Amino acid sequence: MRTGGGALGAALPVLRLLRRCGVQAAAEATRCSRRHLSSSRPPWRLLFFGSDQFAVESLKVLAADRSAVGGVVASLEVVTLSGDLPVWRFAQQERLPVHRWPLGDVTGRFDVGVVVSFGCLLQERLISAFPHGILNVHPSLLPRWRGPAPVFHTILHGDVVTGVTIMQIHPHRFDVGPILKQEVHQVPGKCTAEELGDVLAVKGARLLMDTLKTLPQTMANKQEQSPTGGTFAPKISSSMSWVVWEEQTCQQIDRLYRAIGSKIPLRTTWMGRTVKLLDFVGQCHISLADPSRTSMPGSVSFHKDSNILAVRCKDGWVGFKAVLLKKRLTAADFYNGYLHQTLLPHKTPPHQTPGGVFLSRRGGAEAPTTLLKDKKTNCVY
Repeated sequence: MRTGGGALGAALPVLRLLRRCGVQAAAEATRCSRRHLSSSRPPWRLLFFGSDQFAVESLKVLAADRSAVGGVVASLEVVTLSGDLPVWRFAQQERLPVHRWPLGDVTGRFDVGVVVSFGCLLQERLISAFPHGILNVHPSLLPRWRGPAPVFHTILHGDVVTGVTIMQIHPHRFDVGPILKQEVHQVPGKCTAEELGDVLAVKGARLLMDTLKTLPQTMANKQEQSPTGGTFAPKISSSMSWVVWEEQTCQQIDRLYRAIGSKIPLRTTWMGRTVKLLDFVGQCHISLADPSRTSMPGSVSFHKDSNILAVRCKDGWVGFKAVLLKKRLTAADFYNGYLHQTLLPHKTPPHQTPGGVFLSRRGGAEAPTTLLKDKKTNCVY
């Protein structure tokens, strides 16, 4: 009896310890399951993917919502490509957790992903880690202008209507997923791509918040993109900036300048040198001093009263107030220091092109730059 009682007495502390451990393990398991259990309604645990200033507008609205009563954001973390991008700088300013791309396993940590102007194709394994999928804010009315530069192509092609689309990300291809919401926007006359992008960034951020408020219902009513009407908006490059005076109209040059001029100056050649055309003023209605003189595309005429260099294109004249040769020159400076001298008959040898003509680049504009994809990161450059 004494021996059995001693054995039982020795076993009791062990049983109590096991019981405590079991309770602690169960509590830890409960906490763990709560961390990994996705919510079926807001607020959401969000992971944001972005890079440029367009993306910052959506990130700004999401960050502000974290402290709002009845808001849609429970937590917010950020994925970006490098430390010198607007999204990274804003995340640092707001003390948001930042992850570098490519991303590791995030299973169970987030409810919804948000992609805005990220430029990298997300793999199916990553997309499936988000119970409510990954949303994308795209600045066009899909399926028109799929690709990395929809705002630039909206201006370049003279669209009078555009908008923003909230779509669900699909793997393998950019901008082909089902549409959750769209909002139409009338394109103001003479606006630049930069101005239009700023407006669409604000509209897109607001539409994103509306989508997150009713995400389950919105997902249930999503619509596949139309199989017709799709167009591609490739990334802009410096090759687009060469003006082809013989082929491009006043309107086309105007659209080109408003599409890319704030980032890439329009270019031409003069006396074998590259000239960058600055401060575009649009179509000029001019009359030559000698009405009998014919003008070929690329012909240059200086107008002293308005301080404009007028250049002949396919269907008229367009004007610029400055150029960049070795340095920035006003139209008057370029005329007095360079152009006037070459217009004198004895200054232009017979075998050379007259100095009063801007030439299109030989063979026309360069071929568009091919988009390259990094196999490791799935990012398009």
